[in-house]
Amino acid sequence: MSLTDTSLHSNCSAMSDVLNRIGDKWSVMVVGMLGRNGTLRFNELKRMINGVSQRMLTLTLRNLERDGLVTRTIYPEVPPRVEYSLTQLGKTLQGPISALWDWSAENHEAIIDARATYDARENVVATQEPRKAAYAQG
Repeated sequence: MSLTDTSLHSNCSAMSDVLNRIGDKWSVMVVGMLGRNGTLRFNELKRMINGVSQRMLTLTLRNLERDGLVTRTIYPEVPPRVEYSLTQLGKTLQGPISALWDWSAENHEAIIDARATYDARENVVATQEPRKAAYAQG
């Protein structure tokens, strides 16, 4: 199936559905960490992903598992050991996510500079006195 024709409703729906899953920052971080580090336990992932809450990581892993991108393996030990890894489908995301990760690192400073320039320009416009419009009577 090709998604090149974006005018088709089914193609837009497919793109939207996939981006809703892999487009959020926590999913990108989980797939990126599992791709770079291999199989990880929950707390290892939590330590590696700065700022993610336990609840958000749980939901993210559950959704990635549901979509067939992550596999969860439970070992019958006391206490139970649970490990997460990318499935074959999940591994196909390693390239695009790695490229996005690298692009972000390479361009983050330029983005920060662009934001500062934009914000400064917008602050100047906001502080200027509003212009009065003259209307011609006809």
